[in-house]
Amino acid sequence: MDKQSEFVLRTLEERDIRFVRLWFTDVIGSLKSVAVAPAELEAAFSEGIGFDGSAIQGFARVYESDMLAKPDPTTFQILPWRSEGPGVARMFCDIQMPDGTPSYADPRWVLKRTLAKAADMGFTFYTHPEIEFYLFRGRTEDVGEPEPVDHVGYFDQSASGPGYDFRRNAITMLESMGISVEFSHHEDGPGQQEIDLRYADALSTADNIMTFKLVVKEVALQEGVRASFMPKPLRDHPGSGMHTHLSLFEGDRNAFYEAGAQYQLSKVGRSFIAGILKHAPEFTAITNQYVNSYKRLTGGGEAPAYICWGHNNRSALVRIPMYKPEKGQSTRIEYRALDSAANPYLAYAVLLAAGLKGIEENYQLPEGAEDDVWSLTDAERRALGINLLPQSLDQAIMAMEKSELVAETLGEHVFDFFLRNKRAEWAEYRRQVTQWERERYLPVL
Repeated sequence: MDKQSEFVLRTLEERDIRFVRLWFTDVIGSLKSVAVAPAELEAAFSEGIGFDGSAIQGFARVYESDMLAKPDPTTFQILPWRSEGPGVARMFCDIQMPDGTPSYADPRWVLKRTLAKAADMGFTFYTHPEIEFYLFRGRTEDVGEPEPVDHVGYFDQSASGPGYDFRRNAITMLESMGISVEFSHHEDGPGQQEIDLRYADALSTADNIMTFKLVVKEVALQEGVRASFMPKPLRDHPGSGMHTHLSLFEGDRNAFYEAGAQYQLSKVGRSFIAGILKHAPEFTAITNQYVNSYKRLTGGGEAPAYICWGHNNRSALVRIPMYKPEKGQSTRIEYRALDSAANPYLAYAVLLAAGLKGIEENYQLPEGAEDDVWSLTDAERRALGINLLPQSLDQAIMAMEKSELVAETLGEHVFDFFLRNKRAEWAEYRRQVTQWERERYLPVL
């Protein structure tokens, strides 16, 4: 047994932890959990815990249903919201087949496989997400018009407002679990919040995002409000994105940095951006996976709908943040279409794969867009060679279906299941008759 596993077992005894929750996600990104007693954990480290994979979205067919959840001891944390009674801890799991090979359906393995490809090229992939969400009054099961907890705006400081208290409590809980927070503030929409996690390797970030979502919902429950990561819950207010800063390192050196280059951005960084721009339509179904995601992308505000890049241009799909002198290690790019309802394992896998493809194939970066892209006419955008991202889940599905890059990155099983699931969602959506249609057509038709 390795030292990290021994540390976990010792901590369970010292801290009187009676339950350990083993976490993993399905293909769509829903968090799954099975609780085990500490006495079972030593065997779980060596052999895994068996479960019926056919009962999990996208994992297996009935005749190949046996799977193993093998806990990753490096992800061990005590859950801070279980303050009464025996302690509870959690670990993320890698999903395996009965013979011990990685499961083709495990989103965490999809990301680990793509990170291994980057490592073979000499790179480590780092990410820094800015996670937006709304706080509403009422219960989670309420499906009527949501009522925001406040009506203040961007960076507003309200004296002891619910958002201020909420962010403080959520951050305290996150940091008690070893998840570092860099910034937090009120966002543009009423009741809308943003909490930014500190830079970390992409696998740790994806684990942290899954933990973050549960922490936010737990704190909301404690405070009698509800938190939503729905991309566009309010028609007339901004949607919730998860703008993510990306960089590649070669050892301790930032591979995106080149002193004296335009924006201090290296050839590797330029090719990485070119890969993301070229393949963005193909992977948008992954980074924006719900019907509602496209209400955000087409709704204006700061949601990018056009495939272009720019220096410090918040209307661009990819932004190069302003360079800080003497801080070459901070050179990075920001992908702005990603929303906070995405499966982070799959989203980071396809973003990385697209960027690596750009590096491998030496893609050339087109001219940047320094104008406000939203203010240009269609003719002006066409003249600049600026195309649209998919404008609906249906368009995104059709682009993904043709993508060799996404199929190779996800693997055949995840690729096929994801498309089937999204086709079914789109078909169900198309059958709906909305209140907008009734208000518009019933009086006149």
